[in-house]
Amino acid sequence: MSATRASLPENLQKFIDTEKWTFAKTMPEWPHEYIVRERVNKNLFEQLVCHIRANGSEGDFYDVTYIYFENGGLLYWTMGAAVEETTIINRCRKEHSYENRLKNGTLPKIVLHTSPRLSPKVAERVELRSKITMESLEKFWGTSALNPDNKC
Repeated sequence: MSATRASLPENLQKFIDTEKWTFAKTMPEWPHEYIVRERVNKNLFEQLVCHIRANGSEGDFYDVTYIYFENGGLLYWTMGAAVEETTIINRCRKEHSYENRLKNGTLPKIVLHTSPRLSPKVAERVELRSKITMESLEKFWGTSALNPDNKC
């Protein structure tokens, strides 16, 4: 993951600083937090999605590539759906990123979790100690992260 190209405009910095971010309890092995479109200013949410995609850089999460935007020691990303279909913006401390944890040998041993959205049938088919495949992520998130319809 290379360096982020542009800083956040003042209105988006204020937006991320004042919004209440929710800790992702269903993925404790990957500490991060998120905001949901339906709970925040939709215009600012979409501006942030566009800024992440226009000014971020590609980075891996196992076999999946996302666009990450770095700001103030935090990485911001979405799951790659079209802007108008994006419902969540995630963020984590840079030290909790896949790239950093891979480099430091601190990847979690179990990469999937027992979310109610993940059926037991899907969980059985995915080997817990192997890399997450694009297929399992698509089944889990319901979207393709590799081919976003970016309308920014």
